[in-house]
Amino acid sequence: MSTESTYPAPIAATPADAPPRRRGYWALWAGVPREFGFLILTMPIAIMALVLLSTTFFTGLGLIFLVFGIFIVVASMFMARGFGTLELLRLRWAGRPETVQPAWGRGDREQGFWRATFAPFVDGHYWLYLLHGMIVNPIVSIISWSLTITWSSVALAGTTGWIWQRYIPDSGRDVWPVEWVLEFMFPGNTWDIDPVVAETIFEFVVGLVFLATLPLVFRGLTLLHDVVARGMLGAWRSEALEREVAQLAASRGAAVQAEDASLRRLERDIHDGPQQRLVRLQMDLAAIERKLDRDPDSARELLGEARDQARETLDELRALSRGFAPPILQDRGLAVGLQSLATRSPIPVEVEIELPDASLPAPIERNAYFVVAELLTNAAKHAEATGIRLVVSTRDTGETGHWLDLWVTDNGRGGASTLPGHGLAGLADRVQGLQGLFVVDSPVGGPTTIGAHIPYLPVAPVDDERTPAPVE
Repeated sequence: MSTESTYPAPIAATPADAPPRRRGYWALWAGVPREFGFLILTMPIAIMALVLLSTTFFTGLGLIFLVFGIFIVVASMFMARGFGTLELLRLRWAGRPETVQPAWGRGDREQGFWRATFAPFVDGHYWLYLLHGMIVNPIVSIISWSLTITWSSVALAGTTGWIWQRYIPDSGRDVWPVEWVLEFMFPGNTWDIDPVVAETIFEFVVGLVFLATLPLVFRGLTLLHDVVARGMLGAWRSEALEREVAQLAASRGAAVQAEDASLRRLERDIHDGPQQRLVRLQMDLAAIERKLDRDPDSARELLGEARDQARETLDELRALSRGFAPPILQDRGLAVGLQSLATRSPIPVEVEIELPDASLPAPIERNAYFVVAELLTNAAKHAEATGIRLVVSTRDTGETGHWLDLWVTDNGRGGASTLPGHGLAGLADRVQGLQGLFVVDSPVGGPTTIGAHIPYLPVAPVDDERTPAPVE
């Protein structure tokens, strides 16, 4: 079955997390203009920062015994923060990876006027930014700026000197560096060479050497600034650990909430289904017991109805038990399980599955199964769709690991949302609890595209009896 013309293809996953490709020597030249722009502006900006920061800081320090001196010192710290942020932006513009900045608004320390005023005094980042702007960056910038000017000037003058030097008068010149070089390399030589021609060739060779090493020097100087900035202007590792702990705590809370919602849903399903049938079955058995002696025919009829009630109750319990441990996942894997879900859907489902054989952990398979089952159910109940497309695949992003991508697209009326109280909120919590991403694109009027991206660690393939899923 195909419904390609009635709903769009799912949004493709972006390869932004893929590791960068290695760059050769000639590729370094692509970054020379940006790196030159960064380096040539480094010392003017550093000197400006030195003048402004030292003026305000030491002025405020000298007036610290007065009330407004404190505010001048605080102003110098905020100025240092601004210059440090500018340095990080310039490094990013020069092609360096982004440096994670400190969490300036961390906790509640900046709530209220006085707390915000005195926050820089207790925050080590402000002092590091001040140290970077007043001492470290000016020193490093003078060195890098001087080397940048030297290397650029020698490379340009050496390779083009043979064009313009002929127009510069050299009458009376008796100092030729090329003669010193030749005497050093070949002591005692008696060569009779034209010093003008030799000097031109020597300068051209030196210019070529400087030109050839220009991208390496620029890259090295830019890396020097980047290393200094990451060490002094970036967030501390402890802050990254704090954020990671907070994210893990939030994810754990989301997973607990999702599990709690699943348990409540199971309780409701059992109450509304099998429990009611068991109550009816108990009543039927009581009626059979009363009629067994005085009305055997009626008791026999009620016994048949009780048998039907028991069979239907057992079927419902089996269906509910699949919500916790679907046997098809254990027996035949995720691909076949998703194919089974698509087959049972009352709406035609076009399936595209590309999964590695037996490399997904069991918890990932189980959660992916539940996510797809809920999405297909929602599309059937609420979307008023006539066609669904299910796309499942995996990708290896290199440094950021392996990801399982699930896309469900329907041509229904749209309007789906993950806001609290909506049906997708529980799914979003479940995916976030797995450190994944949940994406919803559902404009009013449709179509609806929902994606779940779940990270996982591949498991070693084992020999089992799972039947591979047919790929349509």
